Amino acid sequence: MLGPRDREILRLAVPAFLALVAEPLYLLADAAIVGHLGTAELAGLGIAAVVLQTFVGLCVFLAYGTTAAVARLLGAGDLRRALDQGIDGIWLAVLLGVLVMAVGIPLSRPLVAVFGAGEAVTDLGATYLRVSLLGAVPLLVMLAATGVLRGLQDVTTPLVVAIAGNALNVVLNLVLVFGAGPVPALGIAGSALGSVIAQTLSALALVVVVARGAHRHGASLRPRLPGIRAAGRAGVPLVVRTLTLRAALIVTTYAATLTAVRGTGADEAVTLAAHQLAATLWGFLAFVLDAIAIAAQALTGRSLGAGDREGTRDTTRRMVQWGVGSGVVTGVLLAASSPWLPRLFTPDASVHPLLTAALLVIALGQPLAGVVFVLDGVLIGAGDGVYLAWGGLAVLVVYAPVVLGLALLAPHLVAVWVALTFVFMGARAVVLLRRARTDAWMVTGAA
Repeated sequence: MLGPRDREILRLAVPAFLALVAEPLYLLADAAIVGHLGTAELAGLGIAAVVLQTFVGLCVFLAYGTTAAVARLLGAGDLRRALDQGIDGIWLAVLLGVLVMAVGIPLSRPLVAVFGAGEAVTDLGATYLRVSLLGAVPLLVMLAATGVLRGLQDVTTPLVVAIAGNALNVVLNLVLVFGAGPVPALGIAGSALGSVIAQTLSALALVVVVARGAHRHGASLRPRLPGIRAAGRAGVPLVVRTLTLRAALIVTTYAATLTAVRGTGADEAVTLAAHQLAATLWGFLAFVLDAIAIAAQALTGRSLGAGDREGTRDTTRRMVQWGVGSGVVTGVLLAASSPWLPRLFTPDASVHPLLTAALLVIALGQPLAGVVFVLDGVLIGAGDGVYLAWGGLAVLVVYAPVVLGLALLAPHLVAVWVALTFVFMGARAVVLLRRARTDAWMVTGAA
């Protein structure tokens, strides 16, 4: 029987999960359509997507930080200030988007060329990236506006906008890539342009919803420099946290490359292919657990803003239980499907046993990952970004030597995934549990 807390967690987590799954579909739709242009175009898109996702990943604090700040003020009963804070976050997104455009567009080709692809692939990737960066402002505004609405406990609007935006993106891509009637075929540039248009309209829809709320409650839509500066300062620790996570994943990929070179009982290409597929599935499973983390951000911020420490503790305990339960479910499903799942992704039989072994390791670690994701969301919701930043650095210092040492001493892909699943996530769990058991993060009130 689900209690009131369970229903509230699910009310926020389920739409958040669906919206999270919808977000990567922009690039998946682009890949599916661009793939029909040719292999070089698809390779160029792949490289450009990595650069673009890095820009966006570093700015994810616009969603997380805004969610926490708005939810706290909502809990404190000051809806006008909550909307003021959210609008400050949106203006910060505009400024950062302009900066990304100003830096990224002139450097599009050098950024793509870093990956060492051939001339043709580099040119195509630079074209896609250059056009895509025209949408940097709406893309970051989408993050910030989504954060505002999540802080206001509205996860349905971002879901509806994400679904509509993806549907529009597919239509625009088909028309602009291949041409239709008076519209000329633009090739890979058309794919990027279609995404920019869809993102712009999605951002506009979200901003309109936020602006209507601001108008109803007397919040100003004008940029306020003190508020924008405060939002920027609050986001710095979350940027550091994100950098440590991305660095850990980069080190893991490097370790997998070392195992491929030094010998893992399989061909080098087979090892790297298995690692890439395992990383893709691991990332997808993260969406399930991250949805509960988003609910944790919104609920923790609101309850601390209301001064309800006991309620915050009770909700945290319940969300941790949901995280563990979700991890058990995803782990069992992954383990059960691991013998045949590799066949779905590649016909190369030599990849199958290696990928299956990696998936079984990932499956075993899902309950632990559930705890990590939930507590990460709780501390983000509490505004405990400084601790998360230092904790992320500490975890990276512990993890990097271990995974690289295993890659050198026991060069097998499974060893790399054991390190990521249990050493990296285990170290994160220790850092987060240590903090969660104290009262240091339970700062109440609107501040």
